[in-house]
Amino acid sequence: MPVFEVHGGIPLSGSIRPAGNKNAALPCIAAALLSPAPVTLANIPRIRDVLTLLDLVENMGARVTWSGANEVTIDASGVDAGRPDPVLAERIRASILLAGPLLARFGKVSLPPPGGDVIGRRRLDTHFLAFEALGARISLEGGGFEIEADALRGVDLFFDEPSVTATENAVMAAVLAQGTTRFRNAAAEPHVQDLCNLLVAMGARIEGIGTHTLTIEGVDGLGSASFAVGADHVEAGSFIGLAAVTGSELRITEAPLAHMDSTLIGFRRLGIEFTVDCDDLIVHGDRERVIRQDAFGHVPKVDDGPWPAFPADLTSIALVTATQSRGTVLIHEKMFESRMFFTDKLVGMGAQIILCDPHRAVVVGPAQLRGGSLESPDIRAGMALLIAALGAHGHSVIHNIGQIERGYERIDQRLEAIGARIRRRD
Repeated sequence: MPVFEVHGGIPLSGSIRPAGNKNAALPCIAAALLSPAPVTLANIPRIRDVLTLLDLVENMGARVTWSGANEVTIDASGVDAGRPDPVLAERIRASILLAGPLLARFGKVSLPPPGGDVIGRRRLDTHFLAFEALGARISLEGGGFEIEADALRGVDLFFDEPSVTATENAVMAAVLAQGTTRFRNAAAEPHVQDLCNLLVAMGARIEGIGTHTLTIEGVDGLGSASFAVGADHVEAGSFIGLAAVTGSELRITEAPLAHMDSTLIGFRRLGIEFTVDCDDLIVHGDRERVIRQDAFGHVPKVDDGPWPAFPADLTSIALVTATQSRGTVLIHEKMFESRMFFTDKLVGMGAQIILCDPHRAVVVGPAQLRGGSLESPDIRAGMALLIAALGAHGHSVIHNIGQIERGYERIDQRLEAIGARIRRRD
């Protein structure tokens, strides 16, 4: 198995650009199955999750053609409603996103249970409630499920939670439903917006994009489109943490600043300073970082929540960043009950962290981190540990890096370009 060998404690410098949003690329690939006409997607990160989903749709009969390093065309005219390959489907969480388009186009879908990061229970109930509201029948067997519908019809539905993937699945089903659909308490993350904008480019009628209420007027069919997914705001946030932990000044070029308000608020709370230069974000991680106390000396917190709150995918990065800021802060991960368990690895590196419960950790900094043998448990915790290793004194070996590479494109090469001493080897 490949590993990263890291020699840490070296300040970085230069510019780094966020790749395309992984969480936008995946539903956009699934959306291409809604149309028999080709769909071209640009700024697609060539990472494991994306390549696995493309293998999955190709296995179902789609033609997948790379026309550039990060541009792919999907021709789904040959796709049928057969059961997707269970081995491929169980490798990634995104396989669940095939349910909406296959149901809408063919009236039925059969899927095995999705895979993905083990960061706690990840409900599918909201998906099923939305499909049932649209007129589908659902059968759950052996962890997998089958969904059928004679016809999908518009509905006024309030989601029981603003689930990102459930919103995406429901929207993809509703664009070909009869009549008008209104989804309330819908997710509004940048990747949900990208999916909706692609669907509009394909001929869908969607209003309220970027809000928590989406109104969809069903159409008879969708056509061809070309669409570029936006830059990944989570990756940009990861680079903010990278600059802080390594004591570096970094320029994040073409940063998705329109989607980073809550991210910048959270990292400012950890004492990090920024300068905006047109579309670039300059992170002054080489300056002293002091955690900003709340009024009257109360301990501050960085907590996540549904968009537009601080992204859940950045809580791991915020936690490792806090280890290098002076003061005390509470990191509260509300969304997933297993995401904080990687903190024992940071404690082993010298961090001062009290894990209060599965959702909350108190961090006291700054702490001198030391290198060690580490293992990546999931995408975001893996990136947090890589950042910690780059800021630590000494040598680190990171195992199970396939988890990191599922979400960060050529991360070793890009870090090496800004001065990191990192090597990928078997």
